[in-house]
Amino acid sequence: MAVEKDLKAILGKLKYSDDAKVVQQITEQMRQVQARMAGIKHKLVVMSGKGGVGKSMTTVNLALAFARQGSKVGLLDVDLNGPCVPRMLGLHGQSLTMRPEGAIPPVGPLGVKVASMDFFLHDASPVRWKGPMDVSPVWLGLMEMNVIREFLADVAWGELDYLLVDLPPGAAADKPPVIAGFIPDLAGAIVVTTPSEVASDVVQKSVTYARDMGIKVLGMVENMSEYRCPSCGEVNELFEGNTEAMCEALDLPLLGRIPFDRKLARTFDKGEPLLDETYPTIQRYQEIAGRIKTLLDYKRVLADKL
Repeated sequence: MAVEKDLKAILGKLKYSDDAKVVQQITEQMRQVQARMAGIKHKLVVMSGKGGVGKSMTTVNLALAFARQGSKVGLLDVDLNGPCVPRMLGLHGQSLTMRPEGAIPPVGPLGVKVASMDFFLHDASPVRWKGPMDVSPVWLGLMEMNVIREFLADVAWGELDYLLVDLPPGAAADKPPVIAGFIPDLAGAIVVTTPSEVASDVVQKSVTYARDMGIKVLGMVENMSEYRCPSCGEVNELFEGNTEAMCEALDLPLLGRIPFDRKLARTFDKGEPLLDETYPTIQRYQEIAGRIKTLLDYKRVLADKL
């Protein structure tokens, strides 16, 4: 395997013996990841490169949208230091169930399966990394990547139509391609932004980096595009940026625009997700999920022809 060859090359340069059998451990772990992912039809990462754009909110609602369409859905929360997906879905306080076949994820609304670091934390307890990472950011990064790889290897997702991976907020440019490298047959990335020019500048860099590393970017979701009044339902613009122009420059489809919806935000903040498919903002998520499905179906048909 390529992973095994790369690890051997690195260890050879360090001129240390592999007493801990690192190559063997990681190779076996990656084989386990391959086995876990084999039963999942479409693996998608949701990324931004800019924090505060509502990426987790988008990921959660896309997962619910796919589930409403009758699909079997899993959601992996990769934000190790600030996981919030379980709380948004009303799963805070639950845990993975350990069985011989693997870690069984809790099941949330509409049958969405969820795995998250939140299931290992107590209330406001932070994630504390032990070891030399206080003097070595590189070591910290390695430990984080190892935890993500263990999630992928140990969680027994079963048969899924979609697995959505919620990447860390404002993830360093190198994290998306590294995480994507752990996922066999990654279908692509969904990018979340706001119309803010500040966010757009950072997101463009993130998209370019991801593409340079071989990640297929399927399209962009514009979040907080408008503000929906909770009293009268009137919609007004929040920012003056131009996401459509950015998508055109990047040759990416704009999958949809989501307004800032106070009612929707409050329900998820309380762990009581709004599930009414007739609600206007929920309908927008449904439309975006439909466009993503169309893109994936087209990609599969094109691959079959080739």
